[in-house]
Amino acid sequence: MRHPALIVGCGHSKFGRLEEHSLEDLIQAVSREAIEDAGLAPSEIDAVFLGHFNSGMVADGFCSSMALAIHPDLRFKPAVRLENACASGSAAIFGALDAIAAGRIKTALVVGAEKMTHLSTAEVTDALAGASYQKEEAGVSFPEIFARFARAYRAEYTDPSRAMAEIAVKNHHNALDNPLAQMQRELSLDFCLEPSNKNPMIAEPLRVTDCSLISDGAAAIVLAHEDRAGDFERAVAFRAATQVNDLLPLSAKPQSRMEGPARAFRAAYESAGLALSDISFAEVHDCFTIAELMIVEAMGLAAPGEGPRVVGDGITAQDGRLPINRSGGLKAKGHPVGATGVSMHVLAARQLTGRAGAMQLPRSDVGMCFNMGGGAVASYVSILEPVHA
Repeated sequence: MRHPALIVGCGHSKFGRLEEHSLEDLIQAVSREAIEDAGLAPSEIDAVFLGHFNSGMVADGFCSSMALAIHPDLRFKPAVRLENACASGSAAIFGALDAIAAGRIKTALVVGAEKMTHLSTAEVTDALAGASYQKEEAGVSFPEIFARFARAYRAEYTDPSRAMAEIAVKNHHNALDNPLAQMQRELSLDFCLEPSNKNPMIAEPLRVTDCSLISDGAAAIVLAHEDRAGDFERAVAFRAATQVNDLLPLSAKPQSRMEGPARAFRAAYESAGLALSDISFAEVHDCFTIAELMIVEAMGLAAPGEGPRVVGDGITAQDGRLPINRSGGLKAKGHPVGATGVSMHVLAARQLTGRAGAMQLPRSDVGMCFNMGGGAVASYVSILEPVHA
């Protein structure tokens, strides 16, 4: 069942250590780009939705109105910040989708943004830990949380270390074609697998090469009701938009599989009236390499425990049956947490409209985005397709 909102404009900053840009700078730059890309006047934007995790990382926690300053005609427009851990960007998108579907607005500017690199690694780790269940997991870092998934997977099925390394190599290779990516550098499989001082263990079995990056960045989309489709040069439709939230405590759910994400994928396929075989490519939430491996199984590309074989066979590579994270993913593109979900949608929309540059895939009919918050807690799946005039 197609959603009545369309993506009609996109903006995306470089991801990385952007010391010269404030959070406000990033929000405003991608907002301008997305509105200009849509060909709209600022006065035509009905509301602003901002995805921003924050969790004490910046002083500017009340940042929902920052985009309004780019043009006088945006002043006094409704603006709201949405937060759902690392899925805050998708939370903002889905909030805008709901407002359009309800008939409350016709157009929306959706922005995701985060500033992280001004803090130390320890400070970022502490801030991100706020997305875990503090009654039981206080003091547990997110690398350790996902290491627990990896250890549970190893105990239930097989050692995932080689497949995790293959995912890191794949995503770094993909990022070479993404000029917006934070880390455009190849990794070798041997480097990822062999113990070394340059690739230390962070939380067994996760090494540095298994962990996504600390990043600054922003992304934006403009959404418009489908009855305005003829007003735009290009548009991308939501064939499905589904959200599933699981219980917060790790102790309340199995860790050898991701049940919440699996339910979100199944609901998306049903809503879209499509099968996984209909999907051309996917951008998924590889906050850690074990996450992408388990997402491969949650989406139905592999049976439980069979993800390593699928990854090893190259099925998720750029020339495979279902390319995953052609952008480089969170692993190499970067992971400014509030921006991540919006970034996925921007790059998927560009892929579907033939504007992905060196990342362009030969088959790009139907794209899928999966954005996850916490330890498989908040799961958002979008299935996207181009609107042809």
